Amino acid sequence: MKHLPLVKRSVGVFAPLYVSLALLLLVFASQAVAADQAGSEFLSIATPAAILYDAPSRNAEKLYVASANLPVEVLVKVEGWAKVRDSNGYLAWAESKNLSAKRFVIVIVPIAEVYPAADLTSPMLFQAQQGVVLEWVEDVPSGWTKVRHQDGQAGYIRNDQIWGV
Repeated sequence: MKHLPLVKRSVGVFAPLYVSLALLLLVFASQAVAADQAGSEFLSIATPAAILYDAPSRNAEKLYVASANLPVEVLVKVEGWAKVRDSNGYLAWAESKNLSAKRFVIVIVPIAEVYPAADLTSPMLFQAQQGVVLEWVEDVPSGWTKVRHQDGQAGYIRNDQIWGV
């Protein structure tokens, strides 16, 4: 079967373009995998009340007001703004100046138990209801996080009872 010279020539001309596109896709895919492996970035609302918007602009529609210490997951950062997700999965834009690197977690089960050690056999220190925000102290191996209540009590909570880790 005879190929048309035009077809051969056009494939040859576009071959470098195809290779470049494939390399570009490979770079983007590897960056996405690396970002996923690095884990999520969690911040918190730094001000007593922060307005969250549907776009990165003060002229955008106001979606809701978030209170201080609410943990948020940062998905995208653009100049002066961050696209965030809250524990309910809602997406919104927050001004970067309203976010803090101080971490908090939020209870996502009806009643969570906090223990003095990362061990279910230790005596329970206190319980926290769904929606209670606790200060994140540190991650602990084997599915626990050390937290501190606003009254000063500190202990360990299972990661499946909180969001923000």
